[in-house]
Amino acid sequence: MKRVLAIDYGKKRTGLAVTDPLQIIAGALDTVETKCLEQYLVDYVAREPVERIVVGHPRQMNGEESENMVRIEPFVNRLRHLFPDIEVELYDERFTSRMAHRTMLDAGLHRKARQNKPLVDRIAATIILQGWMEARKGF
Repeated sequence: MKRVLAIDYGKKRTGLAVTDPLQIIAGALDTVETKCLEQYLVDYVAREPVERIVVGHPRQMNGEESENMVRIEPFVNRLRHLFPDIEVELYDERFTSRMAHRTMLDAGLHRKARQNKPLVDRIAATIILQGWMEARKGF
């Protein structure tokens, strides 16, 4: 089987998460400067088989798209052009940053570690991917 890659796209940094080849477990992959993201993905896909890319879909509490969608939509279109054989889809990312901070608290990380924004981005991407996986399985 191929992996599923999740992206928590940000203006400066982007968190990445990936499944194992059997698509059972979601795990943090990396945090990448957004300006270097496309090259990172090209290199990653050349090394690892990826069947789908799940991009966090920024929505507001009322369900409307957030202002970050103006950056995400062109990015998703570029992904579809770069990887025509890989399915690219959006998945609701509401609350993922808050959930990432909660996860860090629950894990007992100290305040300084919780302020590590690249770590928060990776955890948020993992939460996006885990949510997508659970939705697919009907949990």
